[in-house]
Amino acid sequence: MAEYIEAVGRRKTATARVRLYPGSGEIVVNDKPMDVYFGRALDRMILRQPLAITGTEASYNISVHVNGGGESGQAAAVQLGIARALCESDGNLRPALKTAGFLTRDARAKERKKPGLKRARKAPQYTKR
Repeated sequence: MAEYIEAVGRRKTATARVRLYPGSGEIVVNDKPMDVYFGRALDRMILRQPLAITGTEASYNISVHVNGGGESGQAAAVQLGIARALCESDGNLRPALKTAGFLTRDARAKERKKPGLKRARKAPQYTKR
């Protein structure tokens, strides 16, 4: 099997293990082609962004195992994983990825529900009488 570079990306509750192989630009997510796994064009565009900025779309085959979270969270997790793997493969790509913000883990997550409230912050309706 070919030598590869592995990186992990996370977003909300999604975790993506990304492997970069030298190749022609094929992306496989959970053993399915990327176009089949991610139905929305926006999600596909999100995970191609680090490759587009660095101009390496046709340089690597990418294998991804992603679980947890929803579609957009998974796409963002894969994006971070790809960006981290590209940094590992070639240090000269780091400044471009850093300025684009692809190396920062988005820490926003769902806030927990508090006792006495309907959701994290929504209080029950106030009744005067």
